[in-house]
Amino acid sequence: MKVTDLKGIGPKTAALFEKLGLFNAEDLLSYYPLHYDFYEEPRAIGAAVAGEKCAVQGVITRTVAVKATGKVTIFTTQIEDPTGKLRLTWFNAPYVQSLLRRGAVFIFRGNVVRRGAELLMEHPEILTLAKYEELSGSLRPIYGLTKGLSNGVVVRAVQQALDLLPRAEEYLPEGLLVDMGRLLREEDALEAIHFPKDEAELLSAQKRLAFDEFFFFVLAMRRLRQMEAAEENAFPMELGWKTEEAIAGLPYHLTNAQLRVWNEIEGDLVGAHPMARLVQGDVGSGKTVISFLAMLLCAENGFQSVLLAPTEVLARQHYEKLCAFCATNAAFAGVRPVLLVGSLRAKERREALSAIAAGEANAIVGTHAVLEETVVYKSLGLVITDEQHRFGVKQRAALAERGTGRPHTLVMSATPIPRTLGIIYFGDLSISVIDELPARRLPIKTAIVDETWREKTEHFIRKELDAGHQAYVICPMIEPAEELAAMDVGTAARRLRKAFPDISVGILHGRMSGSEKEKAMAAFAEGKTKILVSTTVVEVGVDVPNATVILVENAERFGLATLHQLRGRVGRGDAQSYCIFAQGSESKDVEERLSILKKSNDGFVIAEEDFRLRGTGDLLGIRQSGDPRFRAADLGRDRDMLRLAGKIAGRVLAEDPELSMAEHAGIKKRLEAYFAAEERIDSL
Repeated sequence: MKVTDLKGIGPKTAALFEKLGLFNAEDLLSYYPLHYDFYEEPRAIGAAVAGEKCAVQGVITRTVAVKATGKVTIFTTQIEDPTGKLRLTWFNAPYVQSLLRRGAVFIFRGNVVRRGAELLMEHPEILTLAKYEELSGSLRPIYGLTKGLSNGVVVRAVQQALDLLPRAEEYLPEGLLVDMGRLLREEDALEAIHFPKDEAELLSAQKRLAFDEFFFFVLAMRRLRQMEAAEENAFPMELGWKTEEAIAGLPYHLTNAQLRVWNEIEGDLVGAHPMARLVQGDVGSGKTVISFLAMLLCAENGFQSVLLAPTEVLARQHYEKLCAFCATNAAFAGVRPVLLVGSLRAKERREALSAIAAGEANAIVGTHAVLEETVVYKSLGLVITDEQHRFGVKQRAALAERGTGRPHTLVMSATPIPRTLGIIYFGDLSISVIDELPARRLPIKTAIVDETWREKTEHFIRKELDAGHQAYVICPMIEPAEELAAMDVGTAARRLRKAFPDISVGILHGRMSGSEKEKAMAAFAEGKTKILVSTTVVEVGVDVPNATVILVENAERFGLATLHQLRGRVGRGDAQSYCIFAQGSESKDVEERLSILKKSNDGFVIAEEDFRLRGTGDLLGIRQSGDPRFRAADLGRDRDMLRLAGKIAGRVLAEDPELSMAEHAGIKKRLEAYFAAEERIDSL
């Protein structure tokens, strides 16, 4: 069913939905709210906190004042209660003059902001005590929007889609549903995630949908592991001396953790079965050099290797680093790199494909271009993927089908996940952890500031820019969301261009096309753009040693592990680097949570704290994961669902490895659809 088949949606509105990736009514069902408006008990005025949305009850003590400034008319009044006073402002809202009289009592609900030493509430809802009592405890979905599209239009479209589309068929057998306890059935969860009756129902719906996402991810991973474990090593290798010579020729010493992980990889490559190993290492822990050593061993044994990166900019950076190794380290003399990315000229591509097919190039670095049918490998023995969670579960198998056997697989990830969860989440992989940072790395200096420090923060960024460096500014939103107080990319970019009129400011976010993202990242990597304003898509996008400062707006909107990953974007060069977390809320809980990042630079310690602290408190907040596989699930909040998904997936496969039993027909059908969806994600 097309979006235009829904009432009230014409071609213009449909075009706005398409900007959000919503092309049909079915897409709307999985476009989950990013936030919920919760009508909680009103606070005392004295308990209002800057950066938070709340409701307060008060008596109006001033006549509404009117001030016209250009096209905007500002209406202002003040309310009081026994705990304090609060100024209220509205923009272009003449109705408040007749509605709000001195002495009247209302409940006002909106975002609290600080202006100098004063707190005020901007453009609040105005509700009678009776109306608020009616709404108290209810939840209203708030969706991600684009300019010209209101939240109300999305709400009405989603409601129609739920009413008109057939209900999803439950894929789990009744026996497993009983074992899952009090989770909602899938069809009920889908409605409740959009329109929950209360917080308890929302929690139950979110848990069920998180289970579904984890279940098929884990099931797909374990199916791949079953296939890989049954195969013999088609590319057995022998240990030579080249890698030892390469390690000795490095201008620094490998850490004990790097050496331990390298020994584990060597053991896999000479073993009886194809390697399927994940290397987890914190940002800056030295994973890249380990991958280059694996490519060297592969070349020494006469095989080819592929290093697959999530972006073209990152692929080029890996290629340049590998070429530098070949030029400066004699042991790498037999490694012959070639770059294969989508933007190569026709002649360059023909030359690269010819060298790969002939075996002249034995170390191929690229993006998804390495998966194309036109690429013919002579003896592909090793596939290395950078940032595994950016790739689909079928990509490893895709390259295996192109050669004489399944190549070894090495996955590199900078996302710290506690080992107990990693064993489930990466159930198809053996896990190695580089848990030690090189001594040569300068620690990143971290500061936590509030809105009152904005002028000082901009002055500090100017100082770094004047010194010839670059800066990141990270926002939790692409565009403003109705009734959600959080900085967005567009607003931040406009503010920075005004503050730094002589500085080039670029933007980067997930709704840009692939070519637009590559162009934005390349401009920053090459130094053409001095400030890059981005969402968290920058986590794996670029490696810019010249970037020395990163400012994260509304840091309270992100998980600690995500913030640590963002901090790792700087500190990659020789200069001292800085990370500034700007909290939009003055809550003491927020300040205490963020302070963990000042106390530790260890990603695994921070991940453990993140998992410990993040519970249902994130339920009404912006979901952190940018991975299209997980729209409802969050590793930190939903680890109980991940464990349950791992347990049930294991039971199903132990009982029915091929999913051939009648009671598992629904699971098999969904798993096939999941693999197909993975392929669509991979092609984005």
